Amino acid sequence: MKKALKLLLITGIFLALPLVMTAQVPPHPNGGGGPGGGNTPVGGGAPIDGGLSIMLLLGAAYGSKKVFRMKK
Repeated sequence: MKKALKLLLITGIFLALPLVMTAQVPPHPNGGGGPGGGNTPVGGGAPIDGGLSIMLLLGAAYGSKKVFRMKK
């Protein structure tokens, strides 16, 4: 009985915690100004080119390895 009560209490706590915990509101992308009022784009200022080109190179290398092994 005690084990079932303990399990029920722990389950109830884990189910109720998301209701009372809240995160902070993220800041506005343009530093608090209106849309178009800043120099930061809405998606943020993170570049995607470096990671994208690395992933393309790795994909091409993996594909060529697979083709080479299939011909062998």
